[in-house]
Amino acid sequence: MSSTDPGCSGLGVQAVYYTNRGVTLCSPGRKQSRVGAWLLLSWVFGFCLALLRVGFASPELSHSSWPASVRGDEFSILRTPQSVVFRDGSWPIPGDRIPDVAALSMGFSVEEDLSWPGLAVGDLFHRPRATVLVTVKGVDKLTLPVKGISYPIENAVPFSMDSVANAIHNLFSEETPVVLQLAPSEERVYMVGKANSVFEDLSVTLRQLRNRLFQDNSILSSLPLNSLSRNNEVDLLFLSELQVLHDIASLLSRHKHLAKDHSPDLYSLELSGLEEVGKRYGEDSQQFKDASQILVDSLQKFADEMYNLYSGNAVVEVVAVKTFNSPLTRKTRSILQSSQSESDNPYNLAYPYNYNYSVIFNIILWMMIGLALAVIVISYNLWNMDPGYDSIIYRMTNQKIRMD
Repeated sequence: MSSTDPGCSGLGVQAVYYTNRGVTLCSPGRKQSRVGAWLLLSWVFGFCLALLRVGFASPELSHSSWPASVRGDEFSILRTPQSVVFRDGSWPIPGDRIPDVAALSMGFSVEEDLSWPGLAVGDLFHRPRATVLVTVKGVDKLTLPVKGISYPIENAVPFSMDSVANAIHNLFSEETPVVLQLAPSEERVYMVGKANSVFEDLSVTLRQLRNRLFQDNSILSSLPLNSLSRNNEVDLLFLSELQVLHDIASLLSRHKHLAKDHSPDLYSLELSGLEEVGKRYGEDSQQFKDASQILVDSLQKFADEMYNLYSGNAVVEVVAVKTFNSPLTRKTRSILQSSQSESDNPYNLAYPYNYNYSVIFNIILWMMIGLALAVIVISYNLWNMDPGYDSIIYRMTNQKIRMD
């Protein structure tokens, strides 16, 4: 038989007494455990509130809408594998960040974070084997197929794919990457890796391009010229660029094993023949309309051939630019100049957020949920804890057992 000793009701410890009538338990007051539970609960609640305030008060995580109107230049996606996801929308892409989009889609890192919603996070373990970027000058929009995705370009400045080419060369120098950068009308060519052997017979100079057009297996035998002429130098320049597209796919088809290796490939082409046609005949002329349609058909065929050569694991992109803007230059100001100037943000708009918003949101949310569940469980156990059975501290408090 057990009983409670009234003499120990004010103690904060539990003592055990053996009497001739049984065992006497001196139950402690539960006040200390309950106070500890309340203190723990209030501390964690305050910590969660502070974490929430710090996380969502960051200017980097605030929302701001993208500008509604930009110029008509377009960045289009003709083909893309399942591992690379481009969202359908009208978000403008800065012209100088187009190489970063190509680098990120291939799985490379960039020096500056790209807060552009058009490119989503795809499969990190399966990256495309090739990126094909064709820049068309002289037109701000091409009538591409419906299945393609297009984005407006903001501030179309000249850009270079050298950063992507250098990343491929540095990371896969011991393997067999194919890097080709070509501007036929400017006779500018850059080859790295196996491109020197694959495209050894590719025409790169204006004389070579002209001679290639009049060979038996050129595109002139199968391409409908309509209002274009074989005797006009401007038309021949435009047609020679289309011949280059055909030859690249044809020469690469002879080395299909290079399209199946693990090293990524890069093709960057710049076509300015359509721009010369527009200057020669005018943009409202029938020659310019026919040339635009022929170019669209040739680009679509080229995209399909490159996409099939890489077994559907290639990204084919087209940049249509009317004219490139001059690069922005930094302007300096004298320290003696008045510091009064108009505010850059007169409406007090929030800063644009980037992709880290969702990451930080999930970290804070699930941390708060986990801490809240932990506090509930700990508080419940503290509230209903029996120190006599749960802690050796209370059992060892009374060193000597009193016997009646």
